[in-house]
Amino acid sequence: MTPKAFQYIIIALALTLVAVGIAQAHEVRPGYLQISQVDALNYDLLWKIPAKGDQRLGLYVRLPGHCRNSKATSSFAGGAYIERWRAACEGGLEDGTIAIDGLEATRTDVLARVEHSNGRTQTVRLTPSQPEFKVMASVGPAAVIRTYFNLGVEHILLGFDHLLFVLALMFLVEGWRRLAATITAFTIAHSLTLAAATFGWVQVSQAPVEAVIALSIMFVALEILHRHQGRTGIATRKPWIVAFVFGLLHGLGFAGALREIGLPSDAIPLALAFFNVGVEAGQLLFVAAVFLFFRFVNQLMGRLGAAAERSYLSGAAVTRPASYVIGTLAAFWLIERTYGFFV
Repeated sequence: MTPKAFQYIIIALALTLVAVGIAQAHEVRPGYLQISQVDALNYDLLWKIPAKGDQRLGLYVRLPGHCRNSKATSSFAGGAYIERWRAACEGGLEDGTIAIDGLEATRTDVLARVEHSNGRTQTVRLTPSQPEFKVMASVGPAAVIRTYFNLGVEHILLGFDHLLFVLALMFLVEGWRRLAATITAFTIAHSLTLAAATFGWVQVSQAPVEAVIALSIMFVALEILHRHQGRTGIATRKPWIVAFVFGLLHGLGFAGALREIGLPSDAIPLALAFFNVGVEAGQLLFVAAVFLFFRFVNQLMGRLGAAAERSYLSGAAVTRPASYVIGTLAAFWLIERTYGFFV
C-alpha cells in the first residue's frame, strides 16, 4: 500500500467516525424528570425518556417509600415516551432520595429538576454511575456551578450541528491568529443571543432557527470548496464576520436547549454563566482534539515518507472530501428540519 493510499484510508476512517457519532446521537439523548410541588403533600411529576417508535428505554422513577403514586397517563411524542402523574408524599420530599432504576445499564443521562412551592429549584444531572440524588430545600452555588457547567459541556459535545460548524471554520481559516479571531467572534455572538433569549429579550421560534443553523453549515462548506477553486468570498476574506453573524443564530439554538432544562429562579445569572462556560470548554476540547488528530496524521505521513502537507486542515486532500461530507449532512438536516414545519 502506498503512503498516499494510506493517507486516504486515514481520512475516510475519520469521516466515518463523524458519521457514526451522528447516527448514534439519538441513542444517548438524556431523559428528563420534573417534579413540581403542589402543596405540602402533593407533587406533579413529568417523566420524559428517549423512545424509538413504540419502544422506550427501561428507565423508571423510584420515589421515597412514604410516597404514593396516582395512576399515570402516558404517550409517545417527538421520539420520547412521556408519563405524567401525581404523588402524595406525607411530610414532603425534603431529605428524601429519588432514584432512576435501570439507568446504570444505559449510556444516557437524566436531568432531574425539583420545583419547590417557595420558588426554589434544584437541578441535578444523574448518570449511570450516579443514578440517584437527595432532595434538598435549598441548593448552594457550588452545586449550581457544577450542574450547569457539566450540562454546557455535554450540550456542545452532543450538538453535532454546532461542532460541524466549528469544524468547517477550522477547514476554511488558515493561520492561528485568524482562526483564534474567528472562533472568538463565534463565541461572543452565541453568548450574546444565549443571554438575550434566556432573559426573554429575544423570542424566536426554535424550528426556523434550527433550519438556518443547518443552512449556515452548508454555506461554510461551500466556501471551503470555493477557496480551493480560487474564488474568495467574504467567508474567506473576513471569516470572523461570518462566524459572528451565524454565531448569533447558534446562540438561539443553545437557548432552546437551555429553555427545556430551565434555570434555578434563585441563581439565574450564575447558572447561565456557567452553562455558557461549559459550552466554551466543550468547544475548546473539540478544537484541541481536531488539531491533535491532524498533527498525528502529519507525523504518521512523515514517517511513511509521504509528501507531508503543511497542514492537513488546509490541504485539499482533506478539506475537499470533508466539505462534501459536512455539506451533505447539513443539507440532510436542512431538509429534515424544514419538513418539520409542515408535520
